[in-house]
Amino acid sequence: MGVTRRQFLKIGGAAAGASVGSGLVTDWWGLDPDVVHDPATDGDRIVPTFCEICFWKCGVLAHVKDGRVTKITGNPEHPLSRGRLCPRGTGGTGLLYDPDRLKKPLLRREKRGAQSFEAVSWDDALDTVAEGMLKIQERYGPEALALYNHGYGASWFKHLLRAYGSPNIAAPSYAQCRGPREVGFQLTFGAGVGSPEKTDMANSRVITLIGSHLGENMHNTQVQDLATALDRGAELVVVDPRYSTVAGKARYWLPIKPGTDLALLLAWMHVIVKEGLYDRDYLDRYAIGLDELKKHLEDKTPEWAWVQTTIRPETIVETARFLAGARPASLVHPGRHVTWYGDDTQRSRAIAMLNALLGSWGRRGGFVFPNQISLPKYPYTAYGKNPPLPADTPRGTVYPLADATLASGMCDASIPGTADYDIKGWIVYGSNLLQSLPDPEKTKRALQELDLVVVVDVLPAEIAGWADVVLPECTYLERCDEVHTPAYQEPFLAVRQPVVPPMYDTKPGWWIAREIAHRIGLADYFPWEDSIEYAKQRVKSGGFDCDVLMEKGVVVADAGPVTIEEGLEPDFPTPSGKIELHSEQLADAGFDPVPNFTAPEEPPPGHFRLLFGRAPVHTFGRTTNNRFLSEVYDENEIWVNARMAEELGLENGERVTLVNQDGVRSEPIRVKATQRIRSDCVYMVHGYGHSAKGLRFARGRGADDSKLVTRYRTDPIMGGTGMNVNFVRIERAGVPA
Repeated sequence: MGVTRRQFLKIGGAAAGASVGSGLVTDWWGLDPDVVHDPATDGDRIVPTFCEICFWKCGVLAHVKDGRVTKITGNPEHPLSRGRLCPRGTGGTGLLYDPDRLKKPLLRREKRGAQSFEAVSWDDALDTVAEGMLKIQERYGPEALALYNHGYGASWFKHLLRAYGSPNIAAPSYAQCRGPREVGFQLTFGAGVGSPEKTDMANSRVITLIGSHLGENMHNTQVQDLATALDRGAELVVVDPRYSTVAGKARYWLPIKPGTDLALLLAWMHVIVKEGLYDRDYLDRYAIGLDELKKHLEDKTPEWAWVQTTIRPETIVETARFLAGARPASLVHPGRHVTWYGDDTQRSRAIAMLNALLGSWGRRGGFVFPNQISLPKYPYTAYGKNPPLPADTPRGTVYPLADATLASGMCDASIPGTADYDIKGWIVYGSNLLQSLPDPEKTKRALQELDLVVVVDVLPAEIAGWADVVLPECTYLERCDEVHTPAYQEPFLAVRQPVVPPMYDTKPGWWIAREIAHRIGLADYFPWEDSIEYAKQRVKSGGFDCDVLMEKGVVVADAGPVTIEEGLEPDFPTPSGKIELHSEQLADAGFDPVPNFTAPEEPPPGHFRLLFGRAPVHTFGRTTNNRFLSEVYDENEIWVNARMAEELGLENGERVTLVNQDGVRSEPIRVKATQRIRSDCVYMVHGYGHSAKGLRFARGRGADDSKLVTRYRTDPIMGGTGMNVNFVRIERAGVPA
């Protein structure tokens, strides 16, 4: 049975849902607020492309009338959107017509961070960048230049840095978000969960969400799959200190003590193993290490976990049996933002091992083995000799199982004397590092040590205020990027093509990267005229019709089998060639081969553990300046348990100040007194409290949780930064304790 619009809206919540089904109509232009456009129009033409409001890259149809985009709808041909969009995706026009967009190249005229710039020509700006890059190359070597990136358009700048000779290319989304789950699943199954995640929720019978907020963390396809599963009778188990949107749809909500997930996971596995509820045939055929796991779990009883988690033993037993009763279509979701407490790889590995006991890896209703279209690479000049290793590991430490460069480590390496060599320049593409890296004051110290800081972005976020050169990129609706061919159940390739010409004096990323390359002697690496020529060459060389792709925005190929039930023989690229419940890789590196639980630090007296997440209509701080999306949610709040609020004398809606364990104070933020959160923690949506002068709408709205993250705990296995280790007390705004 298909997902109705009403069912899809219910998952995301009524407040956010009004724009989901058919696309948000553009009634506000930022240029002429008195113009009200016909909401029924489909425009003069419809241009298929794919979205960049978040990283999910859903296929969209942009409706254009009189040269303006009037609305954005989901592309029914595209496997990731299926004709529907999340609330964020409908707000692309809010980015396109944001009056605060960067409009011209800028050069810094005062000290870094003063947000004082002069508008210049593109030639002046690019010449300055090229001169800085050549100086760094000559004085320190090309490896002294680093690229921070977020977004699909970063592919051009990754290519530029590799051609330049630098290995220091990192996305904060690895060490600050998803890295531990990739490593945890690789250690267990030999493969990560990818993006989009290789889950088969639509066919699940039981879905367990442990700190994953589907419905608030609004990944379009997954929310549709969740709605389909619920419509088919699937049940939910939600483990969360907070009664989230999706917890309201669960059969079981377990309000766990923050930081104790691993204890619950071990206790669940104890019950499943002790009672013989695991998939014996599956493990006999595909796994090793079950005997070692059984021995390890002997004392991880529900009674032991109760002391740690505050979840009663009978509830742990009941839910463990419930999960096992639906196997193998019992999916324990891996989550996405999983850098919490410093033991995050082992926590994610425990989730992977639990899925192995349930037999869900490679099974219908669990995890699938995706398909992918392979396109030949563009015939570039080969990169030069192998550069040195990235400078992302501080001296005296090592993260042996990290499989990507650590953005936080590159920041450390920019402070002299902390790494094997110093980084002297940053190019920052689409990533507001002052809100994405932990300890923003350290990020500012690193910025002051650099010889060159270049920011490429659409909006003047805080990081732009620290740049020497700001290069304004046009939005995803105004440019063509790399062809998209992700691993997915249905193999497809999608094209991003310009919907309208670039506004102001902005340029696409491919043009910016190519122009820099020409100025520093790397023209051979950008031999094409433009990105459309580049994309057509790749598409044609793969045997696909460019005209069909441009007309539909996507080409979907025939899918092969993706599950064991369909006859696919699974492959486990681990050292043993099997699922590893006991990891010799971890043992050889000096870590526990089976996860062990360590109790988290307790809050100081009078303090709460600080938790943070997202709203369904926003992509963290990337969209909080979006006027369209902010009509639904325009300011964050601090969730406080209603009983604790009463004890503190706090009124719902009053403004308070949060003060963390190191004395750092937040901006004033409204209280949301609610029974939907435990009494030992507070929660706020990330991405508010902007201080950038250019973000005229978002500036000063709500509070910035990043400012309060002055401490973090580094995962010793892969280097991720656990940031849920900060505590705050609450003061009435303007009334110090």
